[in-house]
Amino acid sequence: MMTGTAHLFIPGPTNVPADIQRAMIVPMQDHRAPEFAEILQPVLAGLKPVFGTSEAQIALLPGSGTAAWEAAITNTLSPGDKVLMARHGQFSALWADMALAMGLKVEIIDVAWGAPCPVREVERRLGADRHGEIKAVFVTHNETATGVTSDVAGIRHALDASFHDALLFVDGVSSIGSIPFEMDAWGVDMAIAGSQKGLMCPAGLGIIAASPRALAAMDTSTMARSFLDLRAMLAAHQAGSFCFTPPAQLLHGLRAALTRLQTEGLANVFARHQRLAEGIRAGVAAMGLKMVAEHQIFASDTVTAIRTPQGIDARDVIAIARNRYNTHFGGGLGPLAGKAFRIGHLGDLNEGMCLTALGIAELSLKAAGAPVVLGAGVTAAQHVYAGVAQAPALSIAAE
Repeated sequence: MMTGTAHLFIPGPTNVPADIQRAMIVPMQDHRAPEFAEILQPVLAGLKPVFGTSEAQIALLPGSGTAAWEAAITNTLSPGDKVLMARHGQFSALWADMALAMGLKVEIIDVAWGAPCPVREVERRLGADRHGEIKAVFVTHNETATGVTSDVAGIRHALDASFHDALLFVDGVSSIGSIPFEMDAWGVDMAIAGSQKGLMCPAGLGIIAASPRALAAMDTSTMARSFLDLRAMLAAHQAGSFCFTPPAQLLHGLRAALTRLQTEGLANVFARHQRLAEGIRAGVAAMGLKMVAEHQIFASDTVTAIRTPQGIDARDVIAIARNRYNTHFGGGLGPLAGKAFRIGHLGDLNEGMCLTALGIAELSLKAAGAPVVLGAGVTAAQHVYAGVAQAPALSIAAE
């Protein structure tokens, strides 16, 4: 029997705050009634600043971020269209697999897991596309499998520098609501999120924001679509409802989540995530471990993927944390299975929770046989959170 509070440090779904839980405890209601718009419209309006847009239209799709991935493709592209995608982690790879399965011609840029989307190579490929065959560029803003954030603004610059008209699609599932996302400023045409990460709600809503260019592209798209028809959903939203039965309780939760973000202030939300991530990274370094991210400059502020030492199976570390300490870490995905574990630090999170994650990671690593010094990671993070520089270790010369 496990006692105490279960600690959830996976990169999604994230912890659902008590006030959001309470907001979802409501009777079932008529989603065709006029008053349903009083729930839906504030949610749609409240999402716009989180996405960094005043121009885009937002659609809510019952499903996950994966549903929104598919909706972005089926509503704007046509079978046989060529798209450009970087593959540098599990989720960018899965999006590429989806595009291939849906009949797109996918030009793939393969880079190391731990590197970001390669801006210069994207620019080179766009510059070589003399006849404008590439119809869209897909970017995974925050690769959850590796803990790496890519430069979306840099990709927009690459498009502009190449005088290229391709649409820009961005997966922001593990970034939107936690780190800065500037849809309008970055010229993003399709931005994708889910309810279960930075928005602190249960899984069940895919969220997609479509720019005016993306809306125009829907007029010429010939892909088959029905359940994920964005034109139909946007028209239903404008009328105050959905095309079909919506998860109404999630809308109540999402409205409460947006109120939390507005009350804290988005700038403060982003600063908090950055501060918490810096503490986690300092703790990982102090334990003598390496991140999957190849450089701190593009390390994610929402999830840290940590390589285990040679001979230490990350799956053992995760199992010890779960079975002994009632704590859940994310596993390594794809080629990182058994070689890395992940600490999610996004959503409803504070310094004490991050220190708990590091402390239990130390205990679990130690029990798995890793040569970590207990307390080293926690102490390093405490210095970050206290705003105090950590004193270097003293070495005394032999007399």
